[in-house]
This record gives sequence, structure tokens and C-alpha cells, in this order.
Amino acid sequence: MTYSVIYDGNCNLCVTLVQVLERLDRGQQFHYAPMQDRAALDHLGITAAECELGMILVNDANPSQRWQGSAAAEEIGRRLPGGEAVVMAYRSLPWLKQGGDRFYTQVRDRRYQLFGQRDQTYTSAYPLCTTATCAPLGGATPLVNAEVVSKTTATVNTSP
Repeated sequence: MTYSVIYDGNCNLCVTLVQVLERLDRGQQFHYAPMQDRAALDHLGITAAECELGMILVNDANPSQRWQGSAAAEEIGRRLPGGEAVVMAYRSLPWLKQGGDRFYTQVRDRRYQLFGQRDQTYTSAYPLCTTATCAPLGGATPLVNAEVVSKTTATVNTSP
């Protein structure tokens, strides 16, 4: 199963976290599009207003299944090796989960002040491809999901 990660390509923190995820996953589960990529957002039916609420994770096989903000971070973590147990423990402690959600919101709203802003939008080595001619950087296998992803706006799934 593959997922599309929508991230802020101008945010130093966001880009650093995407780069870490790229090294861990190598395009096996996750492909990426910066929220500044209007074509990718249109392809997924995501609005700029939705992007303001934080990163978005989309299930490519079922695009109506989406996670946003801290829920997206948790779901990404859950899908990494050993992540399931860590995320389950995190979610089982309500005070920790609530604090984590608040922390995510605080960082999201102040990310440029806290971590700075890039001069150029970062494009992943494992991009979400919206056409058959899209080729990722470094010889990775592209994810072409034009047939799978509908253009309807989906609801955000914030459940664990």
C-alpha cells in the first residue's frame, strides 16, 4: 500500500523530516508533494485552506482515507518499522496524546519563526507523480496514481 504525503516544501523543519522519512522508506510506502505544488493538490482534491491545517497523508488506494496534522504524523510513524508499538503506547496515554496534538499545532503555526523558511521549495526524490511522464530523482520508481485518485474532496480521518 502506498501513501501520498503533502508537506510544506518551504519549511526547514518539514523538509528535514521528509528527508529523514525518504532515507528510512526509500519510496516504498511514501511519495511526496509539497503543498506549494498546485497541480499535485488539484490532482488529490486538496485545497490550500486544508494545507494550512498541517501535513496531509492520503491513502492512494482509498483517497477518501486521509489523516491531517498530528494524526498524519502518527499514521506515518505507525507504518515505519517498529512504529506500531510506539504509536499505540503514545495513543494509550490520553494526556500525552493531547499534549502532542497541542505541540503539533503550536509548531505548525510558528514553523517559519522557529525553524526558518527555505529560499526554494523542496522537491522530494520520491515525488507523487500525476502523469505517466513524471520521473522521480535518483532513479526511484515513480508512483503514478492518476487512475486511482479521484478529484473529490475527502473528509479528514483523525481517528486512531
